[in-house]
Amino acid sequence: MLRLNGINVYYGELHVLWDICIEVRQKEKVAIIGSNASGKSTLLKTISGLLKPKTGEIEFLGKRIDKSRPDKIVELGLTLVPSERSIFPDMTVMENLEMGAYTKRARQKFYDTLEWIYTLFPILKERKNQLAGTLSGGERQMLAIARGLASQPRLLLLDEPSTGLSPKFVLAIFKVIEEINKADVTILLVEQNVAKTLELIDRAYVLENGKITMSGSGEELLANENFKKAFLGM
Repeated sequence: MLRLNGINVYYGELHVLWDICIEVRQKEKVAIIGSNASGKSTLLKTISGLLKPKTGEIEFLGKRIDKSRPDKIVELGLTLVPSERSIFPDMTVMENLEMGAYTKRARQKFYDTLEWIYTLFPILKERKNQLAGTLSGGERQMLAIARGLASQPRLLLLDEPSTGLSPKFVLAIFKVIEEINKADVTILLVEQNVAKTLELIDRAYVLENGKITMSGSGEELLANENFKKAFLGM
């Protein structure tokens, strides 16, 4: 479904991603695991078109997208939910969801999608006429994910969805990710909660200093002593 081949990304003269080669198959749940400043968010922004690689190719559903505009990439069915919980605080919850469905494909089925969103996030139905800026941190994260779903993604990129949330909301977010995947939405996840992530995903790539250093299933990574020392303190 998604393939990156030899991706190199720079911030000015600073080389931040080095020869990245990864792939995500349809209906998979794949994670990018790494420490802070390892390049994880940069990688997701590059896939979604917010940053352009200096070299390399990105293919989504057999189409090359590394030179495409972000809105065209969303139209194809690839959506990023960024880590900043970038909602529109002065709009209502419903207006935020409507903004997520701005592409023609998403607008045509918005109300069907909305009913599905409300089954995943019942609290958003209760809050639909409330200003988004008045929501709690966990509710804002739910809205950010829901707005991404409003675009009807085939592949959903999630950047640190549980950061800063209470344990209750962390469990809720991971449960929702599982339910989204069961609805045939492929997931590419960046997440600091390594233990919970390994329970959730099918495969993971480890990103260190802008380079992929290992990959495998949760079981395979847990069997790797270097991985356990670096990310689980074991």
